Amino acid sequence: MTYAVAVEDLVKTFDHFVAVDHIHFQVNRGEIFCFLGPNGAGKSTTIRMLCGLLMPTSGKGNVAGYDMVKEPERIKQVIGYMSQKFSLYDDLTVQENLHFFGGIYGLSGKRLREREEEALEKANLRELRNRMTRTLPVGWKQRLALACALLHQPEIVFLDEPTSGVDPISRRDFWRLIQEMVERGITVFVTTHYMDEAEYCHRLALIYRGKIIALGTPTELKMKTLSKGILEVSCDPLIPALEVLKKATWISEAAVFGDGLHLIGKEGVDLEQEVQTLLTTHPIHLKRMEWIRPSLEDVFVSLIEKENDR
Repeated sequence: MTYAVAVEDLVKTFDHFVAVDHIHFQVNRGEIFCFLGPNGAGKSTTIRMLCGLLMPTSGKGNVAGYDMVKEPERIKQVIGYMSQKFSLYDDLTVQENLHFFGGIYGLSGKRLREREEEALEKANLRELRNRMTRTLPVGWKQRLALACALLHQPEIVFLDEPTSGVDPISRRDFWRLIQEMVERGITVFVTTHYMDEAEYCHRLALIYRGKIIALGTPTELKMKTLSKGILEVSCDPLIPALEVLKKATWISEAAVFGDGLHLIGKEGVDLEQEVQTLLTTHPIHLKRMEWIRPSLEDVFVSLIEKENDR
C-alpha cells in the first residue's frame, strides 16, 4: 500500500531544544489522521516539515510520494495547508482572497472562476463574497482559509489547529466540511488539542514533548490503555475525597471530572471495595460508584502521567 504520508525517525531540533524526537508514523490515503497533544508538543513543527516549510534535522519521509527532504517544492504543489494563525489578507474581500490564492496555485481564466464558485458554494460563503475579510467572525474566516487551501484540489490537506478560538457551532460545521472532503477522496492531516474533535478521526497519534506516545483508532487507544475502564465515584465533599484517594498506594490515578472523580487502580486491586473501605474511615459521604468506558481525555491523562513518572 502506498501511504499518503510516511515518516521514519524524524527529528527537529532548535539549538539544544528537541521539538520533534524520532517519530515514526504512516497516514493512509483517504483518512482523517490526527495529531492530538497539548501546546508545545511538536504538532505544528511536524506539519511544517511535512509541508516543505521547515527542513528536518534528521530522519526521512515522503508526502504524496515525494521526498520531504529532497523534493519540498513538489510537495507544496500537491498539498493544501491551513496554518494555526489566520494567514489570509484582512484588507481583501472574500472573493479577492480566493482569486489571489488561486493565482498562487497556478489557476487562471475559466478554471480559476469555476474553482472560486465551487469553493464559495461548499464553504457557504457565496452571500459573503464581497465582504471585507476583516469583518468576518473567526469561524467564517476559518472557512475561507480552508476554501483557499482547497482551490487547487490537493491530494492531502494539512490543517493545523483549524478550530482554535472558534465557537462550538462553527467547530461542528467545520468538521462537517472535513468529512465531506474525505468523502471526495482527500486525505486530511489535522492537529488539535480538543479531545472531542479527535473522536471524529479515523486514527490519531498522541504526541507529548516531541514524542508519539500512542497511535491507533480512538477505540483502540481506549482499549489498549484502559481496558478495565474507569471507576467513576460521586461523593461529598469532593476535593477532600480526592486528596484522600491520591494518597492510597493502590490508586494509579485519580482526577476530578465534572462533579465526580475518575479513578484507576493498580493491577490486581478490587478498586470498588478499597474505595468504599477507605472513604468510610473519613467524613466523606459516598453517593455512587460506577464503571464507565474511558474517554480520550482519560486515555491522554493516563499516558501523560506515565510519561511524567519515567
